Amino acid sequence: MGKKKKNNEAGQAAEAALPAAEADAPREKMKRSEYEADLAKLHAELVKLQFWIKEAGKRIVVVFEGRDAAGKGGVIKRLTERVSPRSFRVVALPAPTKRERSQIYFQRYIEHFPAAGEVVIFDRSWYNRAGVERVMEFCTDEQYERFLRITPAWEKDIIDSGIILIKYWFEVSKEEQTRRFTQRIDDPRKTWKLSPMDLESHRRWYDYSKARDAMFAATDTDISPWYVVQANDKRRARLNCIRHFLGLIPYEEVERKKVTLPDRQKAHGYEEPDYPYKLVPQRY
Repeated sequence: MGKKKKNNEAGQAAEAALPAAEADAPREKMKRSEYEADLAKLHAELVKLQFWIKEAGKRIVVVFEGRDAAGKGGVIKRLTERVSPRSFRVVALPAPTKRERSQIYFQRYIEHFPAAGEVVIFDRSWYNRAGVERVMEFCTDEQYERFLRITPAWEKDIIDSGIILIKYWFEVSKEEQTRRFTQRIDDPRKTWKLSPMDLESHRRWYDYSKARDAMFAATDTDISPWYVVQANDKRRARLNCIRHFLGLIPYEEVERKKVTLPDRQKAHGYEEPDYPYKLVPQRY
């Protein structure tokens, strides 16, 4: 990745559209050392992107949707772990309150949109209406059909206002989703990830498939396309998604003065106090 970063990832859009069985065929597991080395390079680019966004006053919205247990959270964690949480904000909204249900549907999402110099990442988004709300009948047919009808125009207006909008869909196979759900049941560190909605998404695989297909047909537009991440392989999915994200934004490296540490001040008679600190036991 050179000093000036342009959108050179156009070919990935076509690759992302391949069916899961074809594009995500089993491959040799990626070595952790290789994965971490590539991730470190991408993290360095994300820091450059952060400085450029702030310098240029850009606003970016990234939508993460997909199958349950497809690894969206893992990608978001790697995308944000080396940048400032004040520049890269993650929004994961709970179920709407009674007051929010009385608002215009998009209202609770718009209030989290970025100001200049910010990236907002939606871990689930307004597309809840096209997915879980549709499948679980949390919305009416009229609300659902209205959502599919007006969303393309609404997103075009967002983009016309100067916001960069990027939408990712994470796809896994039925077998891999089952394996990950089973792991959540058996691993005490992951039991919190398994909700009643997850169990229903496993049972209603084909209902969710139909909802996904209808969503793509209505909202996968030239101006606001869906990019599909093949996520059976977590490590490769993380690298591929972050690399693709960087490739969509024509950022430039912002020149910054080299930082040098100032000399530490002299003690001028200061002495550490003899204070009975309540120390944390060193058990490790």
